[in-house]
Amino acid sequence: MTTEEYNICVDTHADGVYRFILHSTRDKEFSQDIVQDSFEKMWMNLDNINGEKSKSYLYTTAYHTMLEKLRRQKKQGNWNEVSESEYSHSSGNYQGLKEIIKTALDQLPEIQKSVIMLRDYEGYSYQEIGEITNLSESQVKVYIYRARLAMKEFIGKLENVI
Repeated sequence: MTTEEYNICVDTHADGVYRFILHSTRDKEFSQDIVQDSFEKMWMNLDNINGEKSKSYLYTTAYHTMLEKLRRQKKQGNWNEVSESEYSHSSGNYQGLKEIIKTALDQLPEIQKSVIMLRDYEGYSYQEIGEITNLSESQVKVYIYRARLAMKEFIGKLENVI
């Protein structure tokens, strides 16, 4: 990969990678750090990357960097955690569909959440998602199916919508 191809990759894909990580983490600063770390890793491996596959490499690197940092945070604990009661739907107030979907996504395990985000928000094929997450295509389909089923069950409950 050349420096020019790297710069084109930054211009073309920085926003998409940021949105993908932001949807998964809900933390702007953390997401910016992940994107920056991903581009830094890409820069360090510039000679080993095929310019045509730079997008796939970037998303894969960002995904794995995010998982690594999240695992590290879980081990250390987060002092700023907010109680679940602040995000529950038991208040009786109607919430917008977008907010309900976000809450349903937050209920999913991290891998299911990631594959749903890559498929439905970013538009990747099952094969591309498999390459990014190091899963087989059939595993990706199973995770997406289970995630959609869980979201349907969550959204289908009246107390979650009202």
